[in-house]
Amino acid sequence: MEADEFEMFVRQSTPALRRYARAVAADPDQAEDLLQETYVRMAGAWHRLLVEGNPLGYAKTTMVRLHISWMRTLVRRARLTPPARPLVADGGLGRVDDHDQLRRMLADLPPLQRVVLVLSYLDDLSDEAIAEAVGRRPATVRSLRHRALGAIRAELPTHVGADREVAG
Repeated sequence: MEADEFEMFVRQSTPALRRYARAVAADPDQAEDLLQETYVRMAGAWHRLLVEGNPLGYAKTTMVRLHISWMRTLVRRARLTPPARPLVADGGLGRVDDHDQLRRMLADLPPLQRVVLVLSYLDDLSDEAIAEAVGRRPATVRSLRHRALGAIRAELPTHVGADREVAG
């Protein structure tokens, strides 16, 4: 019976957890790996998750911790360089779709900053809950969020009149 419940959970949660994994990983291929590894871990703990009653929360926490672990492993192996931005010729399309631009900006953030933004704005978690999930202090979480938002703001195009001087 537990196997049937797990299969039902996987079918029902896959769309939402896939979106969540893509937000955390900022790469569709890594997101799929993250989703699959999360389900593998959940399968091993499914009997306990039924008792505790929050498999979706467990899945999200597992994704975040797996992603952080993978990033730490990558950093240990080699120093990461920022990905090169592809050259895009303006084929008369005007401006880039806002969603695509935001995804590129999020992908350019360091992994821990991106995870803090996901937990802050998608899960609406408190600084203390985020700190516990990522293994940092709440003040560090606030600092990471501040730096991430600053980096995104710096990449946003300026609007006409935004840089006007205030007459004194």
